[in-house]
Amino acid sequence: MPRLTARATRVTTRKHILALTAALGLLAFAGCSTPGPNHVYVGAKADATILDLSTGKPEADVPSFLFSPYNLYAIAYDPFTDHLFLRIVPGNAVRVIDRPARNIKYDFVAEGLPEGAGDLAIRSSDRDLFFGHPTKPMLVETTLRGKHVRDITLEGLTGAPGGVAYDQKLDRFFILGGGESAKITSYTLDGKHQGAVSLDRHVRPASLAFDSVAREFYVPLEDESAIGIFNLKGHLLRTLPVPATQNLSHVDVGERSLIRLF
Repeated sequence: MPRLTARATRVTTRKHILALTAALGLLAFAGCSTPGPNHVYVGAKADATILDLSTGKPEADVPSFLFSPYNLYAIAYDPFTDHLFLRIVPGNAVRVIDRPARNIKYDFVAEGLPEGAGDLAIRSSDRDLFFGHPTKPMLVETTLRGKHVRDITLEGLTGAPGGVAYDQKLDRFFILGGGESAKITSYTLDGKHQGAVSLDRHVRPASLAFDSVAREFYVPLEDESAIGIFNLKGHLLRTLPVPATQNLSHVDVGERSLIRLF
C-alpha cells in the first residue's frame, strides 16, 4: 500500500473522527431510548439515604448528607448529569448530589421561592427546575443554579400544588392533588388547564414522578408501604414495595444517560 500524503492523512483522520462521532451519537440515542426508567429514587424526610428501587427491592444508593434540623422534601433526577436535586426544609435551599461520585456537587438557594415545603421537577432539555409554591397555586421556575426565571400560575388550582412532574416528550406539567379523590391535572407551560384524571387508589399528595417514555405515573401510596405506578387513565398497574419503617414519601424516576454532561 502506498504511503498516505499529508492531505490524504488529514482526510482519512477526519473521516475516522466523523465516523466515531456518528457512532457515539447512535449509542447515545440508543441509550436514551430504552423503554421505561432504569432507576426509581425514593427518599424520606428524616432519612439520610436515597434508595434505588430499580431492582424491584430497595437498595441504598446515595447519601443525602442532611442532618437535623434539615430534612429532604423533594427529589428531582437529571439523567444527563446523573445528579439528584434535593429540596430541603426548613428554608428554600437545594442540594445537588453527584450520584456516581456519591458526594455533594453544590448547594444553592432558589431565588423567588418562599420558604416552605413543596415538590420539585426538572426539564431535561435545558435543566430548568420547577418548584411547587408552598402556599399559592403556582410553580416557581429557576435555572439549574437557582436563578429566578418566572412564576407560573396554575389555572383552576385552589391551593398549593401537591406533587409536581414534567412530561419531557409533550412539554407539560402534571400536578397531583390529594383528598378522597386524588387526581392528576395536566397544564401547559403557561399554566393553562388541559385535563385531569382521578387515581383509583389513595395516595400521598406530596410527590409525583412521570416516566415520559412508558407514560406512567409514580406516586407513594397512602394505605400501603409502596410506590404505586399508574397509567394515563389513573389505573394502578403495579407497585414497588418500600420499607414499612421508613416514611418514603418522595420519588422521581429516570434512565441514566450514556453520556454525562457537566
